[in-house]
Amino acid sequence: MDAFAALFGHFTPSARAFFSGNLCTPFAFDNPDGLGYLHVLKGGRLRLTGAGAAALEIAEPCIILLPRHAPHSFDPDADTGADLVCATVQIGGGQGNPIALGLPELLVIPFATIATIAPTLDLLLGEAFADAGGRQVALDRLFEYLIVQVIRHVVDEGIVEGGILAALADPRLARAVTAMHDDPGRPWTLDDLADQAGMSRTAFARHFRSVAGATPMDYLMRWRMTIAQNLMRKGKPIKAVATSVGYESPAALTRAFAKVVGMSPRGWLSAQTALPG
Repeated sequence: MDAFAALFGHFTPSARAFFSGNLCTPFAFDNPDGLGYLHVLKGGRLRLTGAGAAALEIAEPCIILLPRHAPHSFDPDADTGADLVCATVQIGGGQGNPIALGLPELLVIPFATIATIAPTLDLLLGEAFADAGGRQVALDRLFEYLIVQVIRHVVDEGIVEGGILAALADPRLARAVTAMHDDPGRPWTLDDLADQAGMSRTAFARHFRSVAGATPMDYLMRWRMTIAQNLMRKGKPIKAVATSVGYESPAALTRAFAKVVGMSPRGWLSAQTALPG
């Protein structure tokens, strides 16, 4: 069972490296496009402020991930500066992506705690502090791979205490969640999902809600609407979208979509089309 196959099939992470070197003066990060950031601190010391957290002193090599738009600042040590590689990131799929929503606003992961990611960090830092041909595309792809590895680490280590990533860290719930992700068009019932988890209907419903923060059927509806949005962005007609996500008619999809999103599919699509860029 690959718990991430469907998620990454619909939401592909992207990254764009924009800085590598020694940061020696304070710098504020606030991307106008509302993207997240992934920083790799190779060495030195810095003070991080913003991102909804108290000021944080960082004095060891680490990965710093801000998966959603979160303005923040680095104030490097005046003597050593901070050796950094930085990229803007988009986990993919916009606001409905369960991965982006499931991650905390700020993650700081010391190198010492993630030995399995060491080969990727070696490659990334080697590219960042060299001047080889194709450096930009190599860095971008390595940052994208690093995002996947960080998400694996978050789930495997149970770092997130609630939400869908916490559910994926639970072996029983993960089977049910993955089934929903893999086959959103199936007419799932609560009994079906409990069977996937190998639990009784009542125990499954209670445990899912306590971990994920939503009922199984509410999460399934939100997942279906997230996929519907993705398909509509790609130009799929409403009738085909409805069938793909388990609704018998465009009218049934419209009712569910309005309940989750707050407007009709056509209204939402028109709003997306009107956005700049």
